[in-house]
Amino acid sequence: MTDNPVSNSATLDAPTISRLLFHPRPEWGNGKTPPGSRDFLIPVTGGDVIGARFHGEVREGPNILFFHGNGEIAADYDDFAPVYTGLGINFFVADYRGYGHSTGHPTVSAMLGDALEIFSFFRDLLSGEKYTGPLVVMGRSLGSASALEIAAALQDRVDGLIIESGFARIVPLLRLIGVDVLPGQFTEREDRFNLFRISTFEKPALIIHAEFDHIIPPADGEALFAACPSAEKSFLKIPGANHNDIFLRGFRAYMEAVHGLMTGLLKKRRKD
Repeated sequence: MTDNPVSNSATLDAPTISRLLFHPRPEWGNGKTPPGSRDFLIPVTGGDVIGARFHGEVREGPNILFFHGNGEIAADYDDFAPVYTGLGINFFVADYRGYGHSTGHPTVSAMLGDALEIFSFFRDLLSGEKYTGPLVVMGRSLGSASALEIAAALQDRVDGLIIESGFARIVPLLRLIGVDVLPGQFTEREDRFNLFRISTFEKPALIIHAEFDHIIPPADGEALFAACPSAEKSFLKIPGANHNDIFLRGFRAYMEAVHGLMTGLLKKRRKD
């Protein structure tokens, strides 16, 4: 865990905030795991388990640990996963407490703490099954907080970072979802939330944001990019896209950027 006091903030774990910030739902339908994919239940602190789905079987390929948005579940990415695996990228999608097959109830502190345990589980899985490619953490929207928690706390074990539609500060996000933030309720350091975490990440990083994101302004993505000290970072703005159609509208540029980062990391791994 980072030393950022937000990580253990009781204020952010208030039921009024959790109800507005998280939108958990179970996995409906027949619940069948797609061919070539595997499901896991990851034990986390407190006795709950987090559901996750692993797509891909390329032992030498790069690996992405992905954290989704607050209204999504891992199964929602079953249709997108073949795009990644088709490029030789192994794609591991993790849920939050109360989402999909996970147990428990989501809070900010649980989400951040669970991210570190999920990362440890996935890293051990890759090692145990002799996956040798680089490991990248990726977060979309709310999931940017989980990805950046790992990037800040465990940078030495992470090869790269991708943030898509990520938020920079916590106060504007809370106000957006209807939380009345009182003056002085959060310190400047707490308000900086994701900015604080990315400010120490020096490895390859990719920031992706929609030009017309109606939920998290493009300025947030630009602020994250500016705050990242990496000498190998890039920013991709998807023209004409908003928060919810960024992948589909910017499909080619989006995947070219992701594939480019992965290819670079593979070349570096092979050279070393």
